Parts: sequence; C-alpha cells; structure tokens
Amino acid sequence: MMSKLTPGEKAIAVSRDLLKRGLSNGVEVKIEGLPGVYKVRDKMNKRWKRRIDIYMGDNLERAREWGKQQVVIRW
Repeated sequence: MMSKLTPGEKAIAVSRDLLKRGLSNGVEVKIEGLPGVYKVRDKMNKRWKRRIDIYMGDNLERAREWGKQQVVIRW
C-alpha cells in the first residue's frame, strides 16, 4: 500500500479498523487543526485502533510540537 513519500506531501497512515470504515488508500481527508487535505497512503500495525499517523516530512520539531492529539477527521 505504501509508496515513497516526499517532504511537503500531505499524507496519513490509518489504523486497519478505519480501512473498514471507508478510509482506504487514496481517500482524501480533512484534519481538524491542520490546513489542507491529506491523502491516505499507508496502514498501521494491527495493534492500533481508531488512529491516524500524520506524515510531517523530515521536520522533527514540527512533529514534536504537534505531539499526540485527539482530532476530528472528515472524508
């Protein structure tokens, strides 16, 4: 499912339970608190439920500032 990501790309990985709810590869998603539209590009390990992982490129500081949050997503 995963292909190489490039910095600046707006992409997410989703937990497998969300795949069953229609968040399959290529689906566009709006994330509360972040501008723009993100695309589903990967799936997460089976142990995760009701989660997304937001790709933030190689900007480690931005990822740390964002941290772990509970957000609303729309697709």
